[in-house]
Amino acid sequence: MLGNCEAVTPRTAARRSGGSGFVLSRGVVILFAVACGTAVANVYFAQPLLVTIGHDLAMSPGLVGSVVTLTHVGYGLGLFFLVPLGDVADRRRLIVAQTLLLVLALAAVATAHTAAILLAGMAGMGLLAVVTQTLMAFAASLAHPAQRGRVVGLVTSGVVIGILLARTASGLMADLAGWRSVYLASAALTALLALVLHRVLPRRDDVPAISLRYGQLLRSTISLFARERLLRLRALLGLLIFAAFSTLWSSIALPLSKPPYSLSHTAIGAWGLVGVVGALAATMAGRLNDRGLSQRTTGIALALLAASWLPLAFTRSSLWALVVGVILLDLAVQAVHVTNQTLIHALHPDAGSRLIGGYMIFYSIGSATGAIAATSLYTAAGWGAVCALGAAISCLALALWTLTRHSTPDPTTKAT
Repeated sequence: MLGNCEAVTPRTAARRSGGSGFVLSRGVVILFAVACGTAVANVYFAQPLLVTIGHDLAMSPGLVGSVVTLTHVGYGLGLFFLVPLGDVADRRRLIVAQTLLLVLALAAVATAHTAAILLAGMAGMGLLAVVTQTLMAFAASLAHPAQRGRVVGLVTSGVVIGILLARTASGLMADLAGWRSVYLASAALTALLALVLHRVLPRRDDVPAISLRYGQLLRSTISLFARERLLRLRALLGLLIFAAFSTLWSSIALPLSKPPYSLSHTAIGAWGLVGVVGALAATMAGRLNDRGLSQRTTGIALALLAASWLPLAFTRSSLWALVVGVILLDLAVQAVHVTNQTLIHALHPDAGSRLIGGYMIFYSIGSATGAIAATSLYTAAGWGAVCALGAAISCLALALWTLTRHSTPDPTTKAT
């Protein structure tokens, strides 16, 4: 079980259980979580560093803004063009190779002395950071069906912590040793993880290779969406919940930086620590999914997501209201996210990389849409309008689940 505390070695990382899949040791699941969190954090490091980077490299404000855009564009391209390779290639070798290439991209960013090199490095870093999703699919495929929800939940906890702490960590490191130190430290840590992953990740020689050419592989990702109604539904829910998530986190700095709070960038970044509570939801949701409660978990979480915007609306008059709203929102989003990934992987375990990669494209679309809409709306109509937008998106997700919950079968009930 997950609670086993045996040493993590290639022999003990995964043991064949009585059914399909493996019983993963707790140590190797934590390794998956750490590796995922470290990889995805690279996408978010730059956000508090943009002004400093721009001054150092003499970049115009518009060009500096493209740093984040290019990173996310690279990530989106990686989800479609790289993640599906996990279904036809040796995932262990693919993960190690991609992680080593990520080290090179990080080194290029850290040593960049022109805007062109920096932007190319950022795009490459985003492209290769999708090793997070390859790791997620690998962890889900290794886990025994009765354990899969807990494994996905724990690994997702690592992703949540990586995203939310990235801004805080990069801001603190930049203050201490400059912005380049952030990427140098990440490159060193990523290189160490590549070595550990090479030694620890289990081999699955018993899994037959899928014979698909690269073009067929990409087309099959699209055909999976055409065939599977549950995949389309959960991808749409993913788009909506992350649009709501991004609506909050992309705009919260705006009211906090103005009176009556006038918080510093470091203080604003520290609010990510409150959101780490969402990592607990990921683990709990995984356990509930293993008990066959995926629909109930989804419904309760979406109701909490809609309710979270009520305390968030009082942010300008109470930081405690903001704390409550952030906790509710992050708990809800991560609970639905874990449920989505557990359910879609159960559809076709042999296509796990394509399923999760395709699903995460919708996640990226939702995140980008929420960020653009929230910042634009705040400028035009203020914080109240941003909260109304978040509530509307959340209620739309709840309505979608309510209308479809009886007509969409739960594939995990076949595997338990």
